[in-house]
This record gives sequence, C-alpha cells and structure tokens, in this order.
Amino acid sequence: MVAVRPSDVEATLTRIDPLRPVLLLFGPDSGLVRERARAYLARAAEGSDDPFGIVRLDGDEISGDPGRLVDEAGTVALFGGRRVVSLRAGARNIVPAVEALLASPPSNAIVVIEAGDLKRGTGLRALCEGSPHALAITCYADTDRDLSRLIDTMTAEAGISIERDARAELLGLLGSDRLASRGEIAKLLLYAAGEPRITPEHVRAIVGDASSLALDEIADGTFAGQPGDMSTAFAKAIGEGMRADIILGAVCRTAQSLHQMRLGIETGGSVERAVEGARPAIHFRRKPLVEKALRSWTAARLETALLALDDALLTARRNAALGPSVAERVLLQIAGQARRG
Repeated sequence: MVAVRPSDVEATLTRIDPLRPVLLLFGPDSGLVRERARAYLARAAEGSDDPFGIVRLDGDEISGDPGRLVDEAGTVALFGGRRVVSLRAGARNIVPAVEALLASPPSNAIVVIEAGDLKRGTGLRALCEGSPHALAITCYADTDRDLSRLIDTMTAEAGISIERDARAELLGLLGSDRLASRGEIAKLLLYAAGEPRITPEHVRAIVGDASSLALDEIADGTFAGQPGDMSTAFAKAIGEGMRADIILGAVCRTAQSLHQMRLGIETGGSVERAVEGARPAIHFRRKPLVEKALRSWTAARLETALLALDDALLTARRNAALGPSVAERVLLQIAGQARRG
C-alpha cells in the first residue's frame, strides 16, 4: 500500500520519487487538491527547457483512448529531461488508462492525477494505493491548525507580522477551502502592504467570510432572478475550488429561510417586517435582493424549488465530477423562474 499518511504528506510532496512516477491527489477539498498538484507539477518540471512545459490531459478524453496516457508519459521530452503530465479526472472512468500506465510505468516522467472525493477500496483510489509505482494522497478540508499554518507561512513570506487578535479574527473568517482562504489572505496582505503589522481593523476592512460571502451572492442571485450575477459568482466559487455540493447546500438553506418568511407574509405579514425580523440578521447589502426574492416567490413555489435543489444536491454528492454542471443547471433554472415571477 502506498497511501501516504497525513503526517507524511508535506515531506512526501517536497521530493520527486522516480520509483513512484504516478501521484494521485484526491479528497473533499478540491482547492487543496489543485494547490498541491500545481506545486508538485512545478517541482517536477524544474530545470526543464521545454517551452511547452507541462502536458495537460482531460480525463474524459483519456477514457475513450486509454493508451494515450501511456503514450504521453512515454514520449521523450522535446528538449530532454523529465516528461511532466497533468491529468484531471472527469465524469468518465479513467481506471483502464491508469492501470495500463502502472503496468508499464514511465522511466523518465511524472504523472499527477487530480480527482474528487474517492471511496476507499474502489476504483482509481484502490488502484493507486495498491500499486508500488504510485502515491495516493487524500486532501482533507482545512482544520484550524492548517489555517493557522497557512496564515503564518504567508505573513512570514510577505515580511509582515500579524497581531494576535487580528490572527484570531482572520482565522474565524476563513473557510475550509484552501484556495479560497489563500486568496483572502493574499488580499489582506496587499491591503496592509507598507504597514508595520496587520491589525484587527485591517482584517475587518478587507476580509469577508471567504465561503459565506460567495455563497450569499450565489443564493441571492438565484432567488432574486439575476442569472447573470449568479453565474458570475458561481464560476468564481468553482474556480476557487469550492465544491458544488457545498454551494447547493447553502442555497437550500437560503430557500428554507425564504420559505419560512413567505409563510409569515402569506398569513398577513409584510416583506419588510419579515426581512427585519429574520434571524440570523440579514446584512444590509443583501436586504434589497432578499426583499425582491420574497416578492417573486410564493411558499408553494419555494417548496418545488427545494425539491429540485435536493435532487441536484444528492447527485452532486454521489458524483463530484458532475457536481458543477448539475448545480449550475438547477440554479439557472430557478433564477429563470424567479425572473419570470
């Protein structure tokens, strides 16, 4: 078994092992999967003079031509040196292609495979964990300890200190997705550039909740009938590594909240009173969109939307690769319904 233990991950990723030319990165934190893949690919390509750099392959294309992965990994680099291949798993089965690669491992190539959350003992995960020519690393969602290390690393690299209270406040605002958190810290460092240290005021001024702010934009755009705004926020969230099932879960919670408020409105309450009395309180920037949503929907129509969201959420959890397309489709449908009123 070559499943890397969590305590050994960082050390493993700092060195290229020619005896194990295939690296599988997978898990619930797609942002961390992507970050580790980028770093490992860059390390594997160090010293190469090949202007084409890293060869990037799509899993769905490879599934229809399993021999192509072996061919790409076995191709001699144009300017010599190590061949570096990046393969991102999609909705289709790439096990035959990876199986063929592991049966005849390349002598001078590194292949990095990015995948979603894979079940233990099955498919691609079982294949790589059971091969002496592969490494398999699970990328779990960031814990407070991981986020603390990320804050310390990035502030040290930027040459700026952070006050204890500011650090604690920042930690509470970051989500569990690595790329989203890194983006928020980078934004804070840019904002505080030239200052002697980062204070709580800096954090409050520039750092929003990396996960909840993006999710609010998606949910509000959906139910207020603004498909363009929703699509922009959705693309940004997916691009930063946020999982589709997390997005759909948040939109479901918004739908439930709207449904509860609509029930009060339909028994004699007003939209304004429903928004002001909502708990937790609705941020003032969101209030116009929430009010618009409450005027666009009835309780019965929100129930129907919730059923559609639940079906999409189940699909996204069962198949992470299909999650983004499934999520975007149902959100666009609901946004269209809201727009029509």
